[in-house]
Amino acid sequence: MNMNDTNVTVSIVTHNSDKIFLSLDSLIETLGEDQTIQIRIFDNASEADYRKHLESYLAYPFIKIIFHEENKGFGFGHNANLLGTDGYGIIFNPDIILSENHLKEMTNHLAEQPECGLLAPKILNEDGTTQYLIRNHLNVFDYMLRFIPFKFVKKLFAKRLAKFECRDLPDDQDSLVRMISGSFMVADLVKFNGIDGFDERYFMYFEDNDLCRKMEQAGYKAVYSPQFTVTHLYERGAVKSRKLFFIFLQSMRKYFQKWGWQFF
Repeated sequence: MNMNDTNVTVSIVTHNSDKIFLSLDSLIETLGEDQTIQIRIFDNASEADYRKHLESYLAYPFIKIIFHEENKGFGFGHNANLLGTDGYGIIFNPDIILSENHLKEMTNHLAEQPECGLLAPKILNEDGTTQYLIRNHLNVFDYMLRFIPFKFVKKLFAKRLAKFECRDLPDDQDSLVRMISGSFMVADLVKFNGIDGFDERYFMYFEDNDLCRKMEQAGYKAVYSPQFTVTHLYERGAVKSRKLFFIFLQSMRKYFQKWGWQFF
């Protein structure tokens, strides 16, 4: 398959994200002279000074920005960027750092697996360690266990957490998995459009799990391809902020009401 003839769109959704400028500079530098990849940014009602800074990136012909007057959430923004678009979409958090341009290699790799609708690379912390964001099963107990600050409790359930976080996936080959992280995922846009993209009832959190379940329901799989890597400047906002934790709980309720409650 000649990927030079295929549209590749990087979709970024932001709301006053202080990491986006570092992320964009890294992305633009990494893409270099390859201007065949389009970057679409959806701004969810950020502050005026932030928008002004963001506007400066319109100097690049391959960048388009939608400035929205209301913060409608993560899924809403990505749907605005990607629904009605063909080719491949790269859902790209504003705190993702690329060190190498493997974007078209990732889309090509997904194109070679027609049974799959989504692809995830290995996602790394700044220090090079792995962020374990793949899931094959969701339940309330394991999710809440990750928020407990007491190390002895996590040690007690270490094997269970390791299974929940899919820590046994091999590093030298693809693995078919059920759910991947929305911090960075590659989507076949024909299939993404076929399931109407993200469920916009989720403002933030769980919309990526929901998207994977919708893909699965439509007969498509997700592939984890650890030969590709990206760095995620992960802040775990739901752990640090009461407001974000409340949004997390709301989204968790929506997810389990939709797909069935699993407590253990």
